[in-house]
Amino acid sequence: MKKRKPAWYKWAALTACVALLVGISLLVPKPGSEQPRTGAILDVVYPKAYAFDDHDTWSEVREQNPVADDFIEAVNEFAYKTSPHILNNGGKNVNYSPLSLYFALSLAASGAKNETQAQLLHVLGVSDPAFLLEQSGNLYRTLYRDNDIGKLKIANSIWMNQEHDGNPVQFKHDFVKHAAEHFYASSHIVDFAKEEAGKAMAAWISANTNGTLSPRLETSPDQILSILNTVYFYDEWVDQFDKEKTAVDVFHLADGHDVHVEFMNQTFGTGSYAKGKGFTRAGLGLKNGGQMVFILPDRGVSPYELLSSPEQMRKTFEEGEDSYGQIIWKIPKFSFQSNLDLANVLKKLDVISAFTPRADFSGITEYTAFFSRVLQGTHIAIDENGVEASAYTLIAYAGSRPPESRAEMILDRPFIYGITAPNGSLLFVGICENPAE
Repeated sequence: MKKRKPAWYKWAALTACVALLVGISLLVPKPGSEQPRTGAILDVVYPKAYAFDDHDTWSEVREQNPVADDFIEAVNEFAYKTSPHILNNGGKNVNYSPLSLYFALSLAASGAKNETQAQLLHVLGVSDPAFLLEQSGNLYRTLYRDNDIGKLKIANSIWMNQEHDGNPVQFKHDFVKHAAEHFYASSHIVDFAKEEAGKAMAAWISANTNGTLSPRLETSPDQILSILNTVYFYDEWVDQFDKEKTAVDVFHLADGHDVHVEFMNQTFGTGSYAKGKGFTRAGLGLKNGGQMVFILPDRGVSPYELLSSPEQMRKTFEEGEDSYGQIIWKIPKFSFQSNLDLANVLKKLDVISAFTPRADFSGITEYTAFFSRVLQGTHIAIDENGVEASAYTLIAYAGSRPPESRAEMILDRPFIYGITAPNGSLLFVGICENPAE
């Protein structure tokens, strides 16, 4: 079936959104506690945009917002810990944004206490909540891009219900304030008992992912809080593919069947690549400084073998024998969406307390609140000019040496991809099993 040409056509883009849904189990304030102030509805002003080739401003932003190497390591280690549980998707295309989930959980952790906070900090790879707040804000500002060539827009929001069964529900002013300062999170008052709440949240997701994601979100009367995070990314290839060289060819599916899809073709006289046990890895540069990495499993090796554990995934993305030479590229054009339920993944990683009535989110509200759902929806598409990707996460409570060798990146069978920021943060990771779907 011939696919409709995407509206963004000029670029490559990705989108992601995570939703954390928080349910409520106790409607009486804890004895002896003071009544918290309710945070006002807040809009946020995003960091100032600058041109993709304005290197002076980019250097200034990085100097003013230092991101520790061990924090970037924690963010990527989180990707390696979570991805093996998520990407084994029964032979289907899957796209996941570890960054989107990381930001949503970090915002939730800023309002958690005691064991609940300890478990969240552990999975995030950070021991100090103040360090997490500071570094999250710095990472946000260094990643943020909004220019004529590309975008990396991260958006967060808090959706609060101030009443439940006629009882007032109050939220801590400091939580709302820190969310705005460090996560650029807007705050919204809604009634989760009404259908309009889900519609308003879905509209916010669509607006912040350039219309690439428009989920149908169902809310519950027992819900008191939702945390939403979206990541919208698009960028142009440094070396764009010639559309005249795009041709239909065969893609071999894992089940033995073949599909015919459009392949983009390009040859680089010189480039770097790596060969590891069971794979070849190479990347295509993007104009805003990041890159899209492609990992082609050897014949007879499945993508899942290369992502079977955090240790194996790290080897696949970081290790191998580096070489420099000619690279022949043949990449299928593809576009698909994923919808992921991440609650069980977090439980497998020992985030237990946050999902039980014993959860302590007293930094958010004096009522006993707990995670009821953790959902992520994502979109990815690539063509000759670039890549587009998006995601939402919802947490609800309730020129150098001459060529020496050659690599053939003929992606005519299931393959792995990742998109990284200029600082090495892994933004998106996925498996393309069938580019025709």
